[in-house]
Amino acid sequence: MKPSNDSPAFQPLYRQIKALITQSLVAGEWRPGSAIPSEQELARRYNVSQGTVRTAISELAEEKLVIRYQGRGTFVASHAEERVQFPFLRITPDQGELTQLTATLVSLTRERADASARQSLQIGRGASVLRLKRRLTLNGQDVCFEEIRLPALLFKGLSEGLVKNHDCMLYSMYESAFGVRALHANEKLRAVDAMGEVAAQLGLTPRSPVLLVERVAITYGGKPMEWRLSYCDSRLHHYRNQIN
Repeated sequence: MKPSNDSPAFQPLYRQIKALITQSLVAGEWRPGSAIPSEQELARRYNVSQGTVRTAISELAEEKLVIRYQGRGTFVASHAEERVQFPFLRITPDQGELTQLTATLVSLTRERADASARQSLQIGRGASVLRLKRRLTLNGQDVCFEEIRLPALLFKGLSEGLVKNHDCMLYSMYESAFGVRALHANEKLRAVDAMGEVAAQLGLTPRSPVLLVERVAITYGGKPMEWRLSYCDSRLHHYRNQIN
């Protein structure tokens, strides 16, 4: 294998090819929903065998970073077809099916990140965050009030108009407008009292119990991209998850 700026320096080789492809995803060379070069083209690019590239892409497909379509090629995974699905939502009605789900923007502001935001988003002292508040309505009932903090540097140009143009569907907006895809999320759950704005937005009496879901969404390279606090009225709804 002849030297190349793109060639990996150590073994295992397919893992290094996987890392190089991921770097291109991070850099936005191939945007969500677009096709990546063929295995043959990538093999030439990295001066490795096509089998090595195939193994690397297989791992990326298992991790849902890319999607293979028979006869069409390999595409960067996308939330574009998940606009009405809220991919990480786990709140569901106790009775019946979830048939209607809408989101309403309450406010969008810019502020200096406090200690909790800096820790959750892994950003430095003095960094700014965008603080977005929204309300989720399930089957006609206001069920969740959310406070979402985003690294300002990662989402330059985010505005109320942009959020509303995307129907307040955030993950598809992150992807299509900023090229930032949420790959997975880490969550913590606990019961808390609804106070102040939370109680008002959900139409609850102050100190009513609600379920707090704290989520950190992760993008390429294990980088936190969103810190979210979701306060959920669980009187007629519950948190549902599937463990494999």
